[in-house]
Amino acid sequence: MTARILVTGAAGFIGRNALPPLVAAGREVHACTRGTAPAVAGVVWHRVDLLDPAARAALIDTVRPDTILHCAWEVEHGRFWTAPSNLDWVASSLDLMRQGGDRGLRRFVGVGSGFEYAAQTTADCDETATPTAPQTLYGIAKDACRRLVEGYARSAGLSWAWGRLFLLYGPAESETRLVPQVARRLLAGEPAPIGPGHRPRDFMDARDAGAALAALALSPVEGPVNIASGRAATVAEVATTLGRLAGRPDLVRIGALPDRDEPERLVANVRRLTGEVGFRAIRPLEQGLGEALDWWRRHDAPLAEAAR
Repeated sequence: MTARILVTGAAGFIGRNALPPLVAAGREVHACTRGTAPAVAGVVWHRVDLLDPAARAALIDTVRPDTILHCAWEVEHGRFWTAPSNLDWVASSLDLMRQGGDRGLRRFVGVGSGFEYAAQTTADCDETATPTAPQTLYGIAKDACRRLVEGYARSAGLSWAWGRLFLLYGPAESETRLVPQVARRLLAGEPAPIGPGHRPRDFMDARDAGAALAALALSPVEGPVNIASGRAATVAEVATTLGRLAGRPDLVRIGALPDRDEPERLVANVRRLTGEVGFRAIRPLEQGLGEALDWWRRHDAPLAEAAR
């Protein structure tokens, strides 16, 4: 019998990129979303609100997955850091896992965040050496959920893993995020203001992040695994790279916006991802930014033409 995997949040920025690798691996792939489902060959879609307990139970009863890759969470940019719904997602995630465990689930892979870690100044975030000490409600909720997932997995005899995402970008990203904001202004010939942008960060293309989560779900690796590039880059470097690729480096305004109170360093150690999971297909930052820029160029061109 073909192994059956359920991907939640599967129409989102990360989840949709996990689907093709799972199909290619020969799995029976089921996916759920609250909204419109994208067309992905080989995927069975379910329209479900996972915050509805009855709908959640019905989904698990219908699919009866061997593995769950749980990407769904509160992700609205600018809101998710402090949204009270983070608490709802902790409860929903744990119930989803428990419902699955009662119906034959063997492996649960949750999606966490690099913002679960304690703030670092010089060291990379390491799954085994760096403590967790989140400073936002979002980070606290993710860390608490991970601890409870681990505890339940141990008591129920389930395999589990927790993929910690860092900073993501890529085609079809929310327009309010860094790369789209800078890219679209550059393509429109407008100034692109950013803050000082001097702190080291770990940027990964969402397509690679989705594929890495798929690889983690298909692997036997347990525990937290950083899903990241393992390479440090600053926001200023991202913006200047976009400016150069767009042919408008003169429009990038570094330091035009105020600084933010953020961790000094947020870069991942990816030895578990590359060594244990065996995932190494990570785009160089310049390539990924160029492809994102091209996507926005194609996306915005019809809108600009229609506005004339």
